[in-house]
Amino acid sequence: MKSRSPKIKQFLLHLLKLIIVGLAFYFIYGQMSQKELNWNLFADLLSTPKAVMLFATLLILTFLNRFLEILKWQNLAKIVNPISIWESTKQVLIGITFGIVTPNGIGEYAGKAWFYPRSEAGKVIFLNAVCNGIQVAFALFFGLLGTLYVNTLHQFIPAYYTGLFLGILAVLTFFIFYIKDFQFKGFSLQSLFHSLYEIPLKIHRKNILLAFLRYTVLLHQYFILYTLFKVNIPYMVLIAVVACIYLLASSLPNFQALDFALKGGIAVYLLGFFGVEGWVVPIVAASIWLLNLVIPVSIGSIFLLLFNPKKQESLPSDETA
Repeated sequence: MKSRSPKIKQFLLHLLKLIIVGLAFYFIYGQMSQKELNWNLFADLLSTPKAVMLFATLLILTFLNRFLEILKWQNLAKIVNPISIWESTKQVLIGITFGIVTPNGIGEYAGKAWFYPRSEAGKVIFLNAVCNGIQVAFALFFGLLGTLYVNTLHQFIPAYYTGLFLGILAVLTFFIFYIKDFQFKGFSLQSLFHSLYEIPLKIHRKNILLAFLRYTVLLHQYFILYTLFKVNIPYMVLIAVVACIYLLASSLPNFQALDFALKGGIAVYLLGFFGVEGWVVPIVAASIWLLNLVIPVSIGSIFLLLFNPKKQESLPSDETA
């Protein structure tokens, strides 16, 4: 019976991989089949040298968006065990593949933790929260600025609610620091702050810089796509609208596979104030979804099918690889 146990575990492991990959592509196929998008528009748009250059820039930004995330994780993972860029790439892409089949991408935490011993799982999950948390902080900060700016141009949020929201935000901020020593089942915010302080300042600084660069790259992916489709909105206004869209969409519970549908719906409403044609918004949202999610998930699925956790017990320590 004991001799069969490893074979059973191996079978279940392969079955789990196939289920995750199958669900990932099921969600992707479902979304692609529901959207009747005219991808031939891209062929027409790329008829000028300027458009070709913009598209080439878009592809570079797409690579940078995910590469910066890989560098972020490599930077934080060294607290547990130094890893190479290649190892970080596998962990990030497999994490994304796990995340696409779970609400708000929470499966990403399990995907990355799978690479580490169980004794380090809690630390890996915490570091992944730090990795994602700084990204959320930038989305919240610049999203609020963008929302307030867009609201001054076309008021879609009454001034009363804006003031009420800012007041509640200020109260919550004060309340969080006021109750930081309050413990619940042995956990307190003070312990969270202490865990953050234990991370070297050099790693925090690099994480913040990479997160800012990644957020900037994401905004400009949208900007280039809207420019390609000849959306004539001033740079600062369009960036503010995109920041607002990203904030509102990220604030609502959703599956990553449905992400572009949610962002697209919000974008149609906001960009309608500036006379943007309705057909442009869905294809831009779907393009971002394809570039930033479908392609990484496709590569991550290959890694997942080839990944053997038993071979990850001794992670490579060459950070320069």
